[in-house]
Amino acid sequence: MKTLQVGDLAPQFTLLNQDNQPVSLSDFKGKKVLVYFYPKALTPGCTTQACGLRDTKSELEKLGVAILGISTDSPKKLAQFVEKKSLNFTLLSDEDHQVFFIIHTRTIKCYNFLIFYNNIVIT
Repeated sequence: MKTLQVGDLAPQFTLLNQDNQPVSLSDFKGKKVLVYFYPKALTPGCTTQACGLRDTKSELEKLGVAILGISTDSPKKLAQFVEKKSLNFTLLSDEDHQVFFIIHTRTIKCYNFLIFYNNIVIT
């Protein structure tokens, strides 16, 4: 399995968010989407990363960038993370690792970022 590269088509996926509602990458067609991956909600390193994104969300929105966080936590755990840390963006649950394996993120660490625009990897 190859790692995604700049210019590759983004893998299409649909995952449940923190409200147990389905969210698809295709919902963001025509927008830039910063997708970041983290191993576990409410751990120190990933909380720092999520809060940093929370705190810069308005600047990212001015640039037309939406944020999606993906972990293998359940939607219920994601809802707790959003509530406890006042997160202002969508978190997605990949409990069965479908997206992690598609994009070849075998070792899940914080700070794994991809940015998609019109379903193309741009960074």
